[in-house]
Amino acid sequence: MDDDVIMLRRAGESDARGAAEVWLRSFAAALPGVRRAHSDDEVRAWFAYVVVPELETWVAETDGGDLVGVLALSEEELEQLYLSPEVRGQGLGDRFVALAKERRPAGLDLWTFQANAPARRFYERHGFVVAEETDGTRNEEKEPDMRYVWRP
Repeated sequence: MDDDVIMLRRAGESDARGAAEVWLRSFAAALPGVRRAHSDDEVRAWFAYVVVPELETWVAETDGGDLVGVLALSEEELEQLYLSPEVRGQGLGDRFVALAKERRPAGLDLWTFQANAPARRFYERHGFVVAEETDGTRNEEKEPDMRYVWRP
């Protein structure tokens, strides 16, 4: 994967399946101890009918045409940021966060699971600070989570 050129671009309807596959692979690799609230097919439908059409969704695509990352933004929240396991640690997440900050210059909020220590370190390195910690009763996975905020 290191030799591939990776381009960030807006997702289109035809990208929903590939973006969902990135989410599924990434979630499985990064959060093996977290119970998923939805089946693979439900995740694919969510990407097709909600994430791609309703959120500002971006994908990372290799020059070979493979999707290896997905970023979804709502008005004030970084809703989704997932990378295929094989491209983690190569700066792609940094590029996505820079894009998110560029697209939302007034600031961003995001949620991540408390158990996801690598994500927490990543967001903190990018200037996000913890604003709230919960016991997980409000999320579908029932997993303790944290809300981070970034303000310029």
